[in-house]
Amino acid sequence: MAIRVLLADDQALLAGTFRLLIDSAEDMVVVGIAGNGREAVDLARQTEPDVVVMDIRMPGVDGLTATQEICADPALRDTRVLILTTFELDEYVAQALRAGASGFLGKDVGPEELLRSIRAVAAGDALLSPTATRTLIARYLARPESRISAGESLAVLTAREREVVAMVAEGLSNEEIAEKMYVSPLTVRTMCSAPCPRWACRTAPNSSSSPSNPVWSGSNRPAETPHSSGRARGRFT
Repeated sequence: MAIRVLLADDQALLAGTFRLLIDSAEDMVVVGIAGNGREAVDLARQTEPDVVVMDIRMPGVDGLTATQEICADPALRDTRVLILTTFELDEYVAQALRAGASGFLGKDVGPEELLRSIRAVAAGDALLSPTATRTLIARYLARPESRISAGESLAVLTAREREVVAMVAEGLSNEEIAEKMYVSPLTVRTMCSAPCPRWACRTAPNSSSSPSNPVWSGSNRPAETPHSSGRARGRFT
């Protein structure tokens, strides 16, 4: 059965290009295109896609708010959201994960990489781009008040995950890490995403539902607030 994909992007030319690419894959079909977050939520409820490829900066309702609404809807429990944006900022990545997104990619991703990522998210996996992973790690390490002992920090990771994090910190690409570890780049992406939910992040007290300033913490995930009620989608372990 073909993977049903909903596109949400306010740039018609880009959305049309993505549609041509996705429809060219034998195992995928685009079921709709939304020009903003409100349309994305409405079309998701109408078409019940397997994957929503979601931009962040759109007029009216933004992609992060739409992601939270989709992931919090029991009727869409089988729908996954893959963020595809030009802006791979650490606060956007954190907000997207809290909203329930299963993946986060930059728009500089290659055509085949995008198709592989859609397949991975549809299969229930979770992934982050190398840039998103590095920005999250850098943000976490840059806050003195959030530092915990090296033993505590690494204890939540498997030996393989620690190995991957070390190589990401050295600046190696997914392909270079995959070659060293004798695994696929997709496996590397999944392993890179694993530390993020377990290290956890929380939103600053004065934050709103729009992209803001997440505060990294060694503590567990926070209790739900009106702007962080979405549940994470995908296998991060």
